[in-house]
Amino acid sequence: MLQIEIKSSFVELGNFLRQFSEEGNVKSASVLQNDLFFDDFASLVTLSQSHNGWFTPEHVLFSIQSWAKALTEDNLNQWLSNYDFSKIEPKKVGLVLAGNIPLVGFHDFLSVLISGHDVLVKTSSNDQHLLKFLAKYLISIQPELNSKITFVEGKLEGFDAVIATGSNNTARYFEYYFKDKPSIIRKNRNSVAVLDGTETFEDLVGLGEDIFRYFGLGCRNVSKLFVPKDYNFDNFFKAMYEYRDVIQYEKYANNYDYNKAVFLMSNFQLLDNEFLTIKEDTSYASPISSVFYEFYENLEEITTRLNADAEQIQCVVSKKLIPNSVTFGQTQQPRLWDYADNVDTLAFLNNL
Repeated sequence: MLQIEIKSSFVELGNFLRQFSEEGNVKSASVLQNDLFFDDFASLVTLSQSHNGWFTPEHVLFSIQSWAKALTEDNLNQWLSNYDFSKIEPKKVGLVLAGNIPLVGFHDFLSVLISGHDVLVKTSSNDQHLLKFLAKYLISIQPELNSKITFVEGKLEGFDAVIATGSNNTARYFEYYFKDKPSIIRKNRNSVAVLDGTETFEDLVGLGEDIFRYFGLGCRNVSKLFVPKDYNFDNFFKAMYEYRDVIQYEKYANNYDYNKAVFLMSNFQLLDNEFLTIKEDTSYASPISSVFYEFYENLEEITTRLNADAEQIQCVVSKKLIPNSVTFGQTQQPRLWDYADNVDTLAFLNNL
């Protein structure tokens, strides 16, 4: 298939997704195959939380809207302009997807197809339905894609290369199992914020979005703060209060109660606002409903530390304190060319 045909089918998918948002679903007469797919997708979004308790309609719709914004002709052209796929000989690329947030594996799925390869997808048991539905929509727009998309239920076999995402433990298994094939293996990563005390209330509310979106389950969620000595957390907690409704979700509330109890029984010093605990800790990975923090003396020290620990970090959020940092409130809205783990997926696929 020509790349232009594949690209146009993803643009149509973007048009389809644009109809669904938290403000309400608005059916557009100009969207292809709407009579076949609109009502069923609206139902799937509503049912997602019954498939995975963390996948609330709000978070599923946020993910859908993020992809709707990304899948425009301009964005796809800008992303693809740095690559030449004219000499691609299609290979079968296996994907082992995570399921921590809705459609977390969509970028890999898109990358394989738009580079001209065939995709074998092993979904996570936590996110089995959304991507399969979107694949059916793409095939309805471009039937030739049917032969290029395969969902695998059991063992992943017959692939030429693989992109696999999992925990640090499963990554070791992946590295062994896929050692004879070209691969991208993704492990646990976390995101951090570096504050200096000059942040506005709006900045800190944006930071709350980076902390609480998807209940903090994504690698792009901020789980660690670096703050200057004698930092006053009052403004931080005032901004976090905007997200107090998160405690209404039973799974989140259970994690909050459990993790707070564990911390208190261990005699850790906590700051707490009844839906978020923050704890001084050198680790990057904090449990759900908790954020770790660490004091710093100067920014050079933090920059050096973050560079040394780059393989553990997905994003750094700051008010331009750290080179290449992300603006507050933007970690969960990456652009197509913002690659996970800073590994250029399209360059990998282009060199198979």
